[in-house]
Amino acid sequence: MSSSVTLSAATRQNLLSLQDTSSLTSTTQSRLSTGKKVNSALDSPVNFFTSQALSNRSSDLGSLLDGISNGIQTIQAANQGLTSIQKLTDSAKSTANQALSTQITTSGTASTAFAASASTVNLFVNGSAVTATLTATDTIDTTIAKLNTAVGSTAFSKDTTGKKLVLNASADIEFKDAGSQTALGFAAGTGTAVSYGTTTTAVAGVAQSADLTVSGVKERANLAAQYNSLLTQIDQLAKDASYNGVNLIANSATSNKLHISFNEKDTSNIDVQGADATSTGLGLKATTKDSGPNANVGNFLLDADITATLNTINTASTTLRSQSSTFGSNLSVVQNRQDFTKNIINVLDTGSSNLTSADLNEEAANSQALTTRQSLGISALSLANQAQQGVLQLLR
Repeated sequence: MSSSVTLSAATRQNLLSLQDTSSLTSTTQSRLSTGKKVNSALDSPVNFFTSQALSNRSSDLGSLLDGISNGIQTIQAANQGLTSIQKLTDSAKSTANQALSTQITTSGTASTAFAASASTVNLFVNGSAVTATLTATDTIDTTIAKLNTAVGSTAFSKDTTGKKLVLNASADIEFKDAGSQTALGFAAGTGTAVSYGTTTTAVAGVAQSADLTVSGVKERANLAAQYNSLLTQIDQLAKDASYNGVNLIANSATSNKLHISFNEKDTSNIDVQGADATSTGLGLKATTKDSGPNANVGNFLLDADITATLNTINTASTTLRSQSSTFGSNLSVVQNRQDFTKNIINVLDTGSSNLTSADLNEEAANSQALTTRQSLGISALSLANQAQQGVLQLLR
């Protein structure tokens, strides 16, 4: 035969109240310990899953921030490369201007009086071959006229005695053969033929006569070598302007591109197009020895060549400034999106927290109130049991 304890209505009511208070106290303590009012879908399905979706998107955007940050550094590395290349380009321009201001001259007086003879005088004027045909009846004045026609200037004249040739030219005048020197009264040159330029290749002629002095050729050749060295430095610097394996200025503009995603679906992004900032990409060419009749007219020998080089340098500088401006604009866009992404992540995290986080101040007040309620419930339960305690006293 089963038996059970029978509680009075007042006792049972107070017991239920204590049980409710205990349940609320447990909930409050859980919220205080976790800091959340929604810990699982059972607490609030709508709030839980909405908060989870917001947190997931915040996490996805946070992952994109790393890519955006790398993109910013890559653009800054490229822009720094362009800035440094611009300085090297300015140095190359200064070198070319210095070469242009370096005057080339050939001067001297023949050591032997001119004697007419049938001969062909072969000369090089700044590396370009010219020829003057003399006859046995030519006077010194006729010879001077033919020579000046050949060289294209009034480089030849006669001395005060009227018997010797004088050469005073704003150019490098070389003789192709010893016979051309002696036919004009100049002493035959000794040693090896003069050489100049970065290739150190001699003009196809003979050594300069001791009667003549040439200046400016070697100086210009040295400046040409400096110019070529600067182009090498430009190429090396462009290749070194990379970040995390990405280089925006060392390759063809169609092959180097930086793609940066701004959202998790890549529907918002930017493509930063690279540029070729090497010497080849900028249209800068090293000075070299030309072949054929214009041997050695490279190497800054001719003013026209230097002027053409300066024009290409000016064009390169314009290209560098334009590309630097483009990179600067792209950098501004990416930095703006970086700030926006950081702010939107904060909005998402705040929204997620608002849906699930508990108000600790409120929960602390609830905990204190529930403690008081529990004490009162125990007291009420004790009062409800006083009637039974009276019976107990009678039985005693």
